[in-house]
Amino acid sequence: MDAFIYSYVVGGAIFFIGMVYAIKQGYVGLRGRGLRNLLISLGVMGFYFVLQGYLQYAPMEVAEPAAYTGEADEVLDEDRRIRGTRLDYAIVILYFALILGIGTWFSRRNKTTKDFFFGGQRFAWWLIAFSLIATTVGSYSFVKYSEIGYSYGIGSTQAYWNDWLWFPLLAFGWLPILYFSRIVSIPEYFGRRFDSRVRFWATLYLLLYLIGYVGVNLFTMGTVLNILVGLPIWLAAMMVAMVSATYVTMGGQSSVIMTDLLQGVILLTVGVLVFTLGAAYLGGFDLLWTNLPRDARLAFPNFNECSDFPAIGIFWQDAFANTAMFYFLNQGIIMRFMAAKSLDESRKAATAMMVGLMFIGALVVASGGLVARAFTNAGVLPEVEAREAFFIAAELLSHPGVFGLILAAMTAALMSTVDTLLTAVSAVTVNDVYKPYVKPDATDRQLLKAARITALCVAILGILMVPVFMQFRTIYAAHAAFTAAVTPPMVVALMLSVFWRRFTRVAALWTLIGGLFAVLFSMFAPEVINPFAHGVDMGERGDGIMGGMQQQQFMRACYGAFVSTVIGVFVTLLTKAEPLEKQKGLVWGTIPDALRHYKGSPGREAPVTKAEAMPRSLGDEPEPVGQHKIASVKVSAGLAKSLFAREDDLVYVTDKRGWTGGLFSAHAVIGEILEGDEPEVWMGEQTEKLVITKGRKGKPVRVERLYASDPPAEAPKEEEKRVEGSAA
Repeated sequence: MDAFIYSYVVGGAIFFIGMVYAIKQGYVGLRGRGLRNLLISLGVMGFYFVLQGYLQYAPMEVAEPAAYTGEADEVLDEDRRIRGTRLDYAIVILYFALILGIGTWFSRRNKTTKDFFFGGQRFAWWLIAFSLIATTVGSYSFVKYSEIGYSYGIGSTQAYWNDWLWFPLLAFGWLPILYFSRIVSIPEYFGRRFDSRVRFWATLYLLLYLIGYVGVNLFTMGTVLNILVGLPIWLAAMMVAMVSATYVTMGGQSSVIMTDLLQGVILLTVGVLVFTLGAAYLGGFDLLWTNLPRDARLAFPNFNECSDFPAIGIFWQDAFANTAMFYFLNQGIIMRFMAAKSLDESRKAATAMMVGLMFIGALVVASGGLVARAFTNAGVLPEVEAREAFFIAAELLSHPGVFGLILAAMTAALMSTVDTLLTAVSAVTVNDVYKPYVKPDATDRQLLKAARITALCVAILGILMVPVFMQFRTIYAAHAAFTAAVTPPMVVALMLSVFWRRFTRVAALWTLIGGLFAVLFSMFAPEVINPFAHGVDMGERGDGIMGGMQQQQFMRACYGAFVSTVIGVFVTLLTKAEPLEKQKGLVWGTIPDALRHYKGSPGREAPVTKAEAMPRSLGDEPEPVGQHKIASVKVSAGLAKSLFAREDDLVYVTDKRGWTGGLFSAHAVIGEILEGDEPEVWMGEQTEKLVITKGRKGKPVRVERLYASDPPAEAPKEEEKRVEGSAA
C-alpha cells in the first residue's frame, strides 16, 4: 500500500464530509463569501497535496556520502558535562526573567474568570495564530522531531502537515458552535448537549489527557537539561514547572497569549537560524538539500515496514486522533480560539496556523535533525545519537551567545506548551469540578483563587508523572503511546455529538466508558489490535501494563477509534433521539441559535463594518445584556449609519492602533442610538477602563460591528463592504 495515497484517500473522505456540512450550513458556495471559503478550503488541502506529492515522487539530485573529516571532535567530546558557555546560560537566565516579567505585568488586567481563562475575548487573529504556533511547537517538539528528523528525514513533518483533513469540520462546523455557545470547557459542552453524567466522564478524560500532557512536556525538558548540563531529569522538570506555574497563576490567559507571542517569534527565528547557519556551513541551501539522502526527503518514509515510525501508524495516532484532540478538544487550544475578538478572527487564526505556521513549524522543530543528517552525509559529522542531533548541530554552528539564544528557544518551546496546559486544566477543574460539585455559589474571586491553586497543583502532578514516561525508549514513543491510548473515545464522542443530531445521551456515555475499557483491555492483550494494524509489527513487549502500552503504540488509535465508533452508532440506533430543543446551538445546522444565545437577540454572520469614533463617558456602567452579560453602550446616529448598525447589534470597541492586537478593547451591545451626526460612542466606567489607557484619553477609538441583526437592517448593498468612518 502507498502511504501517500492512503493518507489522501482516508483523509480526503474526512475532508469531504466536512465540506458537505459547510455547504449545507451555507458557509461554502459558488459565489461571494461562499466561493471564498471554498477556495480557501481547497487551497489548504491542495497546498499539502502538491508539497507531499513532490517530496514523495519527484526525481531529485543527491550528493554522494562522504567520510567524516574530524572537524566536529570538540563538540562530540563525551567528557564534557556542559554544552555551551557561561554567556549562553546567562542569556537563558535573562530570558526566564523576561518571560516572568511579561507574565506578571499582564496579570494586572485579570479581574474575572473570563479574563483569566479567555483573556477577555478581545485579541486579533495574528496574535492568536502566533501564540498557537508557540503552543503547538511544544517543549518535546525540538528534541522529539529533530530525533525523528535525523532518523527519518522530512517524514517527521507528518504530525504537522496532515492537519488539513480537519479544516472544514473545524472552521465551519465546530468553531461557530464553540464561539457562539461560549463553552467555557469541553466537559461543559457535553453537559449541555446531554447531562451531568456524560459531563463527568468527559471531565475525567480531559483531565487525564491534559495532566498527562504536562508530564510529557516536563519529562522532555528534564531530558533536555540532562543532555545540556547533566541535571537529573526529575530535578530539571521540577525547576521549569515552577517557573511556568508562577506566571500562569498570576496572569492567566492574557499572560499566556502575550508571552507566547514573544516565544512564537523566537521559535520561528531560531528554526530559520539553524537552517541558515547549516546551509552557510555547507556553502548554500542547494548543498544542504542535496546532502539529505533521498529517503530522508520522503513525506512518508514507509507504510508499515518500521514499527518505530510507520506512516500508517502516524496517520491514525497523530493525523486522526491526536490532531482532532488538539484542535477540537484540547482545552488550551480551545481557550486560545475563544480569546479571539470574533468568530471571523478565530477562523483566520486557524487558517493561518494550518497553512502557513504549521508548514514552517514542522521544519523549525526538525531543523536540528535535518541539518545533522545532511552534515553526516557531507562528512561534517559522524553518525550520532538521534536524540542529541539537535544539540550537536546547534552547538557546532553557533558562537557563544547564539547557542544561548537557541537554548532560550528550547525553553520557550517548553513554557509555551506548559503554560497553556496549566490554564487549560485550571479551566476544566474550576468549571467542571469546583463550581458544580464543591462550591456552586462561588464568587468570581473565589473561582479565580481556585484556578490559581489548581495551576500549582497540576504542575506538581506533572512532575510526579515524569518517572512514568521515563520508562519509554524515546520521547516520541512516550508521546505517541499516551495520545493513542487516551484520545480516540473522546474524539469519536465529540464528532458524533456535534455532527450527528441523532447521537444520544446513552450512546455518548457508552462511547466514553466502552472506549476506555476497550483501550485498557488492549494494553493487557495488545494482540486484539492486530486486525486494525495494517500489517505493522507488534514489537517487543515489556512487563505489565506499561509493556502492553508500548506494543502497537501507534495503531491503538485506529483500534480505539473503530471500537468507539461502533459502540456509539450501535447504542444510538437502539435508544431514543434527544429532543431538538435541547440540541439548539450545540449541533451543526443550529448555529443561528448559538448566535442568538451569545448576543441576546437574533443575528447573523455578516461582513465586519468599521468606523472611528470619539469616546464619551456614561459614568456608571449600564446593566449588561444577554445571558453572557455583555456590556451595553450608546452610539450616535452618525456612527450607527457608518456601521450599518442598529440597537442590539454587537460591537467591538478598541484602541485604534492595530499593533496592540486587541489588548485594549471590549465587546458591547448597542443599547441606544442617540441623535447626532458626529461618530461618537458612550461607554460605562468599566468598559472605558478596558479600552482607553491613560495616554489615550480624548483620542478616537475604533468601533466594529461584528454580527448584524436578524432580520437585517435596511442597509443597502454597501453593507457587504468594510466601511471605514472617521472621527471628527
